[in-house]
Amino acid sequence: MNRKQFIILLVFVIVVGAAGWIIRQHNAGSWQGGGQTLGRKLLPDLAVNDIAQIMVKSGTNEVNLVKRDNLWRVRERGDYPANFSQISDLLLKFADLKIVQSEEVEPSQLGRFELLPPGTGTNSAILVEFKDQSGRTLNSILLGKRHMRPPAGNSAFGSMNEEGWPDGRYLMVGTGAKTLAVITDPLDNVQARPAQWLSKDFLSMEKPRSISMQYPDATNSWKLTRVSETNDWQLADAKADEKLDASRVSSVISPFHSISFNDLELLGASNSINNIMMTVETFDGFTYLARIGQKQTEDYPVSFTITANLATERASAKDEKAEDKARLDKEFKQQQGKLAEKLSKERQFENWIYYLPAYSVDEILKPRGQLLAEVKTNSVSQPQK
Repeated sequence: MNRKQFIILLVFVIVVGAAGWIIRQHNAGSWQGGGQTLGRKLLPDLAVNDIAQIMVKSGTNEVNLVKRDNLWRVRERGDYPANFSQISDLLLKFADLKIVQSEEVEPSQLGRFELLPPGTGTNSAILVEFKDQSGRTLNSILLGKRHMRPPAGNSAFGSMNEEGWPDGRYLMVGTGAKTLAVITDPLDNVQARPAQWLSKDFLSMEKPRSISMQYPDATNSWKLTRVSETNDWQLADAKADEKLDASRVSSVISPFHSISFNDLELLGASNSINNIMMTVETFDGFTYLARIGQKQTEDYPVSFTITANLATERASAKDEKAEDKARLDKEFKQQQGKLAEKLSKERQFENWIYYLPAYSVDEILKPRGQLLAEVKTNSVSQPQK
């Protein structure tokens, strides 16, 4: 290598090193600024215990979470219970958020950061308000666009022109604020969608004893029964040429097991549904009647009626010893108490139409022919129709 080549190589190394230093400083600088505000809590005076209402507004969408009778509810869904852990996490998060950058902004710059008042166009913010029991606003925050960390540089995975990835959010605290702040959380879960905040706790059909499906076309209807939890399922009123296929039955013997819902609405005379009916009876004496409506896009509307026939007395064995009676009576009362509590809890699901995901309901909606084993005729297998 001659002197000229060495000098060119040295200059190249210096330029590349300087470029790397500039990029590093730029990335680090994206979280700097604001002088004394750096590291300060966003809402230092947030009175979490005084908050009884949370309003989230985006454009024309709005959701109001209201605490009533020590239970959080979603006003836009008929005061249906809200997801407590989700709300608790939100409050704790806002109480702990810290400012990593801040600067004064002019009103003309708000659109650039998507911090215009809600409903004023595509560059409007998400408004979050924390209120007390009387409805007085305690804190007001405008959530703007997400802060994007720029890529590290040209690579096989992207270039400097790419947007990067979200690592924070621009926002403003208070009404009429002139200071923009940046936090290190995108707050992507803060949305003005009522369905997002609903409690997804749901009923549980445990220990089914019989399952029946009633279709508008009676030839598609069926009923499965079993004598005990360990016995095989049998097709009620089976014809001579009908035999259950265990692999096909497996998807319907645990109906609505571990299922959730996407949204709901209050059940009323104007929106009652009665298309397909499924009845599940359990060994614990519970009866669940599910009315399943026509599929709507990717959901099925389903309503429930729950009843229970709970025994009031324990059936004693003939050879039961006297010393065992008190213990068995106590265990029986405890068990019945748990079942009564379950009935009271699950009957709260009766006043609503739940929109269940289609993929979970389609597995249950099998007509009679799809539960039967194939019939072999002349050595050729043909499915039951």
